[in-house]
Amino acid sequence: MDATLLSVLALGLVLGIKHAIEPDHVIAVSTIASQSKKLWQASLAGVFWGIGHTATLFIVGIVVILMKGEIPEKWAMSLEFLVGIMLVTLGIKTIISFKNIHIHTHKHDGDEHKHVHSHKTSGEHDHPHKHKKTTYLGSTFIGLVHGLAGSGAMVLLTMSTVKSVGEAAIYIIVFGVGTVIGMIFFTTIIGIPFVLSKKRTSISGSLGIITGVISTIFGVYYMYNIGVNEGLFHLWI
Repeated sequence: MDATLLSVLALGLVLGIKHAIEPDHVIAVSTIASQSKKLWQASLAGVFWGIGHTATLFIVGIVVILMKGEIPEKWAMSLEFLVGIMLVTLGIKTIISFKNIHIHTHKHDGDEHKHVHSHKTSGEHDHPHKHKKTTYLGSTFIGLVHGLAGSGAMVLLTMSTVKSVGEAAIYIIVFGVGTVIGMIFFTTIIGIPFVLSKKRTSISGSLGIITGVISTIFGVYYMYNIGVNEGLFHLWI
């Protein structure tokens, strides 16, 4: 492996870290990290996001490069629009999950006790933060969608950077490692206030609802920007 390729791969790692902290990525994963009650769970959410993101970048990227083509602008922008839909969906789900949390207070032998319950629409009771499996699957799904949305730009970047399909594969994997590193850092940082407030349900709930509102508003803005400002709706009509 020559020095030039090593330099390119080092650049790919740095670009991957930078790519992970783009606003739509951070906001989407924040809705997942907000459900974490332990810091390692928030960090692991970042790992699974990176796995999903790298998987779709690698598969779509290599297929398109082998076919010596590129993703049509209309479809590339449509995948970006899908990110906006996902942000709104995640935001609304996060708001609902935290709004359904209630504190019940009762007394035993003169001592006041508080119990936290999550009231589902079906009337069932469950622990409000029993989301371990959903967290990781959800984080992987978010990464998959972000990977699809970014695959067009990834192909163009890779084709302009490396000389062969083999080098392209290595570059995308290194880029993916960079995104994992970047997202681990940010999901850990994001998870800190939720972990610290886990015994203060009102604070944790407020933070969760704020996270959901931000995701919803940003998702609407994201769709408007892609659809109207960048002309996706015009391309489809």
